[in-house]
Amino acid sequence: MDWGIPTLIEAPGPEESAALCRELGFQFVELNMNLPEYQQWDIAQLKDIANRYGIYYTIHLDERMDLGDFNPRIAQAYLQTLLDTIEAAKQLEIPILNMHLLEGVYFTLPDKKHYLYDSHWEHFLRQLSSAIACCEDAAEGKLSLCIENTGVFSLSFLQKALLTVLKSPFVGLTYDIGHDYSAGEKDKPFILEHQDWLRHFHIHDALGRKNHLPLGTGEIELTGYIALAEKNHCRAVLEVKTAQALRNSVKWLREHQLFYTE
Repeated sequence: MDWGIPTLIEAPGPEESAALCRELGFQFVELNMNLPEYQQWDIAQLKDIANRYGIYYTIHLDERMDLGDFNPRIAQAYLQTLLDTIEAAKQLEIPILNMHLLEGVYFTLPDKKHYLYDSHWEHFLRQLSSAIACCEDAAEGKLSLCIENTGVFSLSFLQKALLTVLKSPFVGLTYDIGHDYSAGEKDKPFILEHQDWLRHFHIHDALGRKNHLPLGTGEIELTGYIALAEKNHCRAVLEVKTAQALRNSVKWLREHQLFYTE
C-alpha cells in the first residue's frame, strides 16, 4: 500500500513536501488546493521535483468546492477550476483527486435542520451529475475523483447523490477515519456497505471530537482500518498536521509492523 503525506503549513511548498515525503520513505504528497502555493500550476517544476525525489502527487481539492451551488456563476467557477485541475493532473500523472461533498446551506428550524439541497433535490442532483459527467469526459480514464466523508454521509439526500455519481467509473470514495470517529461513526455504515468503491484513505487518530492526532495517541482501532485500506488496494494519506507528528506516526507504524521501507 502506498502512503502519502498531506501538505503542511510548516512545509507548504512542493520541494519541502517532497523532501519530507522522501525522508519518511513515503510514496506521494497530497497537494492541498486551498493553499496559495497551488492556485497556479507550474507543471515543469512539479515534474522536476517528483522525479528528483522519486515521489508522485495526489490532490486535495478546495474544501469549499460546491458543484451544486444555486448561483450559476459560482457553480461554473468551481467546475472550471476542477476541469483545470484535471488537465494539470493528467500532465503530472496524478491518479487521485480528493473532494468533499458538501451538504450545502441549511436553515435551523425549531425541530430540525432544513437543508436546501434536500428540498431542491432535483437541482442538486442535476448540477452534480452534469458536472461529474463533464469531468469524467475530461479525465479520459486517467484518474479518479474520490469523495471524502466529513460526517454527513448519513444524510439521506447525500446518500442518494453518492449512489448516483458512484455509477461513474470516474468516481470513488475516500474514507477519512478521523472525521468518521469524531462524527460518532455516522459515515461508517454507508462506507462499509459500499467499500468496493474505496480507493483512498485519510488515516489519523482521534480523541472524542478532536482528530488529526498522531497515530497511537487517540482512541481509534487503527490496525483494522489499515487492513481495510490494504484489502481494497487503496492509497493512504497519513493526515496529521506537523512534521513531528508524521515522524511519530511512522514510528508507531513501524513498531506495529504496519510500515516498511526498503
